[in-house]
Amino acid sequence: MTILKFSGEVAGFYRRYRRGYPEAVLDALVAEFGLTAEDTALDLGCGTGQLTLPLAARTRAVVGMDPEPDMLAEARKAAAGVTNVCWLIGADSDVPALELVLGREKLGAVTIGQALHWMDHETLFPALHSLLRPGGGVAVVTNGAPMWLHDTPWSNALREYLSGWLGKPLVRTCGAEQEEQDRYRASLAAAGFTTGETDVDYEDEIDLEHLVGAVYSAMPEDLLPKPDERAGFEERLSVAVSPFAPFVEPVRVRVVSGRKEATSA
Repeated sequence: MTILKFSGEVAGFYRRYRRGYPEAVLDALVAEFGLTAEDTALDLGCGTGQLTLPLAARTRAVVGMDPEPDMLAEARKAAAGVTNVCWLIGADSDVPALELVLGREKLGAVTIGQALHWMDHETLFPALHSLLRPGGGVAVVTNGAPMWLHDTPWSNALREYLSGWLGKPLVRTCGAEQEEQDRYRASLAAAGFTTGETDVDYEDEIDLEHLVGAVYSAMPEDLLPKPDERAGFEERLSVAVSPFAPFVEPVRVRVVSGRKEATSA
């Protein structure tokens, strides 16, 4: 996993403003992998627990794993009162060592929510295969495209403002591009998984506060506007996008899954 400085204040913005997942997404994971209250899951690149915590409500236990300590500190705050989640500092390169801790075929599912673009998936997927029980699998969950990449007036205005502020165009799709997802699917198949795909589509209307917070949550700490710069940054952003309110965002949550089939005797 490529480790950027999504730390400090950014982790707090991430916990408060990053979108969660609809129940239909969790339903799809349960159905695809036959998850029950006896299963343990791993949420890899868990951030502040947007997928970890609802997954914990459907399983016996979940390990939330992320390389950024500040993200995990915020995840622990969000998980107050939840007793079946443990938080582990680690990257995708640490996955092979998990077999020594957990044993072979002990996981019902491994979820990767909006984080695989930071990982070496061609190495990761084979390493996950031996950790999963037959019928379990890997779910790569893309929680919509970045809000500045939609083809809507307010998104276009946001993209133009942020590109000007950063001094470069915004083109990264964070794993939402079809070409990227096709690569993930091919890598899952090459690692011995049976692949599938599920989409959950909906619209989400956000206010200006959440728009700004989501922008801050996507910035590495060294790019986050300094505290004394934020009022001006937010005022200029508001001037750019407010004429195009309300801010209705089309969201497509895509689950690219790889299921481990039982081997024949």
